[in-house]
Amino acid sequence: MALRRALNVAGRRCAQRLCSAAWGDTIFAVSSGHGRCGVAVIRTSGPGSRGALQSLTGRPALPPPRVLALRRIRDPATGEPLDRGLVVWFQELQLSWLLGGFSLEFPCEVKACHGTGGDGVHQTPPRQRPGSAGPQSFTGEDCAELHVHGGPAVVSGVLRALGALPGLRPAEPGEFTRRAFRRGKLDLTAAEGLGDLIRAETEAQRRQALRQMEGELGRLYQHWSDALTQALAHLEAYIDFSEDDNVEEEVLSQVDATVRALEREIGSHLQDGRRGELLRGGVRAVIAGPPNVGKSSLLNLLCQRPAAIVSPVAGTTRDVVEVALNVGGYPLVLSDTAGLRDATDPVEKEGVSRARDRLQEADLVLAVLDATAVPTEPVGLGAALGSLQPPPTTPCIMVLNKADLLKGKGGSLRAACTQGHPLPPVTLLSCKTGEGLDHLLALLARELARLCGDPLSGSPSLTQSRHSLHLRQCAVALARYGRERRSDLGLAAERLRLARRHLGSITGHVSTEDILDIIFRDFCVGK
Repeated sequence: MALRRALNVAGRRCAQRLCSAAWGDTIFAVSSGHGRCGVAVIRTSGPGSRGALQSLTGRPALPPPRVLALRRIRDPATGEPLDRGLVVWFQELQLSWLLGGFSLEFPCEVKACHGTGGDGVHQTPPRQRPGSAGPQSFTGEDCAELHVHGGPAVVSGVLRALGALPGLRPAEPGEFTRRAFRRGKLDLTAAEGLGDLIRAETEAQRRQALRQMEGELGRLYQHWSDALTQALAHLEAYIDFSEDDNVEEEVLSQVDATVRALEREIGSHLQDGRRGELLRGGVRAVIAGPPNVGKSSLLNLLCQRPAAIVSPVAGTTRDVVEVALNVGGYPLVLSDTAGLRDATDPVEKEGVSRARDRLQEADLVLAVLDATAVPTEPVGLGAALGSLQPPPTTPCIMVLNKADLLKGKGGSLRAACTQGHPLPPVTLLSCKTGEGLDHLLALLARELARLCGDPLSGSPSLTQSRHSLHLRQCAVALARYGRERRSDLGLAAERLRLARRHLGSITGHVSTEDILDIIFRDFCVGK
């Protein structure tokens, strides 16, 4: 009986989801990116996907779900051939009603489909991960894909044909992923990981995004939420039934221990040095130094192109010049700034002001000095660095440029560079000849690895400021529970509810439309 009741509840929920989908619209978009390419993938999602595929192929019978079949694609309005390509569709959950109950049928096996008239068939594996319940498609709805040639005329012709069908409309940015979230195919952290994976430009970014997309971060937060839910249930049981002696005093001790453990875990998670955020958005490095020491030349050398104007006239750089680089698999956002000095020209004065502002916001400083003009002893080098006034807690690399002009003092300066503490890492460089570039890149890669960490080791890192905000508010609520627990259990229980609500806001179990709009608006169309 218990199994039958569970099946009835599951069946009603599935039927409600199917009915809601039946009344929804169907979206379509190019999912493979724009521009000329060998193959373009056009995706649809919604209750009209099956009919759209039938209309464009001119066949009432479709290949089995998740089986690629070669078909001629035509404009349904005119019958004009548009292309010849592969089509595949992903069927939504089916209900098969039986006497006294029902069974849920999923198209879980890939079967061959033998077309006629020269049509070929290719088998593809299920797109849903093993053990995941629900429709066998990315969005959890009926989906179809048309793999056509990637010429602009072909793609636009197919899109026009889809747009002319009743009930179909172009997708908005991120709408496919938003529908997947609505159907419970992924939580918000996994959706954010998917967006980061699409935008990833370095190996480390890819590793972190893939780990988050596969649910590791979401599972961590869900584990904390489950622990809070259990603690809250025990606390409420104690409040409601302690007078009847049905709940032991030990329950409160267990709740206290759970809350203290969560406080420690969340606090440790927050104190990660912003590794995940730095890796996701790129480490902001600022090239700072006096005028005419080769800051712009260093920028051009690192990015291997003339990104900044180089001139022997001091004060050439006025505004901030910014480029994105990949150093050792880590993202680096490098900024060239105006020379730091007491300027009198109003425009240069503004440039120096912006340079100092950018220096205060930096995650890493490349302090560039003229190797021919700095002292050769560590104390003098430290004083030269201090004159730039870098933030005391910001990591720094000293770059002594114009090493090709060193003569007699080259040896003593090199010896000073190896002294270490209290100096930061120091390297000699010649932007003119490239001498010392490999050592500088090695120092940069080492600092970036230290700042960003290994995305595959340890627990998953925070990647969004949104996560940090909710976790800090969750930690505050847990701390207030500890202060209010002895005076008012009802108020203490409310603190646990608030903490649980903040955790749910991260994964999407407790959310608002405004939060969803912010997350999904940055996705590309077709995802």
